[in-house]
Amino acid sequence: MKRIAVLLLASLLLLPAPLRVSAAREQFWFDNASVAVAGGAFRDEHRREVVFRGFNVSGEAKLAELRGLPFATVTDARSSAASMRRLTGANAVRFLVTWAWVEPEPRKIDHRYLTAVAEQIAAFTDQGIRVYVDFHQDLYSRYLFNRDSWYTGDGAPEWVVRAGNYPRESCGLCFHWGQNMKNNQAVTSAVYDFWHNREVTTPAGPIKIRDEFLYQASETMRFLKENLSPNAFRLILGVDPLNEPYAGRYDTGQNGPAWERDLLWPFYQQFRQRMDQAGWADKAAFVEPLVFWNQNVEFFAEPGGLTAVPALGSRFVFNSHFYDGKAQSGVLKPGKANDGEYTADFNRIRDRAKDLGTTGIVSEFGHPVAGFTSDKAPTVLKAMYQALDSRVKGANWWSGAAESGHALSASQWHWDIYYDRHRELMNDNPDKVQTEGDAMNGEHFSAVRLSNGSFVTTVDSRLIDRLFPRAVAGDTLAFGYEDRSVGTWNPVPATMPTIRQLVGTGQYAMFVWRSNGSEAPTELHLPASFGQQNTTVVSDLASTTGLPPYTGTQPVAIAPEPGEPGVNRLMLSSSDTGRVHFALVTNGSGTPPTESARSELASWVAETFH
Repeated sequence: MKRIAVLLLASLLLLPAPLRVSAAREQFWFDNASVAVAGGAFRDEHRREVVFRGFNVSGEAKLAELRGLPFATVTDARSSAASMRRLTGANAVRFLVTWAWVEPEPRKIDHRYLTAVAEQIAAFTDQGIRVYVDFHQDLYSRYLFNRDSWYTGDGAPEWVVRAGNYPRESCGLCFHWGQNMKNNQAVTSAVYDFWHNREVTTPAGPIKIRDEFLYQASETMRFLKENLSPNAFRLILGVDPLNEPYAGRYDTGQNGPAWERDLLWPFYQQFRQRMDQAGWADKAAFVEPLVFWNQNVEFFAEPGGLTAVPALGSRFVFNSHFYDGKAQSGVLKPGKANDGEYTADFNRIRDRAKDLGTTGIVSEFGHPVAGFTSDKAPTVLKAMYQALDSRVKGANWWSGAAESGHALSASQWHWDIYYDRHRELMNDNPDKVQTEGDAMNGEHFSAVRLSNGSFVTTVDSRLIDRLFPRAVAGDTLAFGYEDRSVGTWNPVPATMPTIRQLVGTGQYAMFVWRSNGSEAPTELHLPASFGQQNTTVVSDLASTTGLPPYTGTQPVAIAPEPGEPGVNRLMLSSSDTGRVHFALVTNGSGTPPTESARSELASWVAETFH
């Protein structure tokens, strides 16, 4: 849950012709492979373990100024997708859609809105970026809030709110919008009614609220299936049924795990059925637990995590958010984040996914890039990405690499090319025009902004353009990356003097995997700082400084990624099964690797992964 403690302690027209959008440009035969959950990981049809990294395409989607669309035009969507690929190497996005804009009147789907959604999704699939759709809500609906309120929301349409006849909203002495989730009776009553499927009277007749949400979601999925090109639809990963679910209020004797079992899980099963009926049977449902289950601010924390439901299995993904509410408060954690700060938090997500028989994803994480706690952003983001990369903190990585495991997929909050340039009438009030930051409840999370006509990152590019294993022909045993953005948290040990000298002060990644005989190569995204000539690889497959272009035969090579030119990946190819391989990748000294460098790593691998 974003921003959960930021201030807690601080004082329609005719339907257009069916849309057929182009698919991503294919670089190689394996680029458009379909992806599913198998063996506790995302895997493509070539049996490669896949890791997704990217951003939430949100920005305008939560606002009314563009009627719930992330971008004003398809041209803007394409510019955003291209800039994201170029600046970060992202290979997946979470794309927000909103009930209020899908169904602005009861039983009337706005196909013009959905056409624009499909066009803007296609801007990302055309870049080879995969997409999972998120049915978003914050505080249930913007229409619950008074014109002069300190807060706003998004989600349910106005006609649902009016039919509910909820009490006038008030959060009392709330210092932060998130307190509305527990204290604002208008919000808690509306959310409670959603989960209990209250029947309300509308101009279209009696309608049950939760059933109607499922109806509009079905129509959205059906429309996208019919109007995206086959290749674009292949790059759709699945759907997040509902952002940040919470109870509103519990029934007598109920707690978080019981609410998840009795109300949330049946909803997810119903949603899964709608996915299948709409032609999304081969896509995953990215299901979230009770939003408060892993809050690190005691005031908000509640038990949950889908602990009382059956194993999810491969048709579901365990989908969690994580924000450091203490760091955002500026008081509960006055200092900055350190090496290993979030290892336990992200391992908890990994472990819950494993216990539920599936894989995990962190679909929201981040920290404000402006405001009174923004000085913490560099260390918070580094520590979060570190915890996504490995189960082991940097200081212990080389000695504990056997416990590192595979990298977690994740989508940072968020990517808003209109950051600091909005014009949002908060709660439709012309006297409360929001222009700064994200224009939503005082947030400043966008990783990108416009500067002198070009898109630039709001944080050190080393934090978000990261080397990571895009696709692994087998199983990741260990991965660690030192980005050098705020000091060195994962130093090469003194027992490897040749490797230390080779890395020097450069960035580096260490990657160990067990092959499974996949005919497709292992791929690692190469940040812009890893050029073709200055990248050194030390591997049991081959060692080199300067990477040859990939032709499909070399064990170590460089190749373009799909989409925007100039974005590259390291290709590591082997045809064996069951063998442990390793690769150190650095942009350090630039000196050619020696046999002693390979020998140091080989000895360490043999000892660590025997």
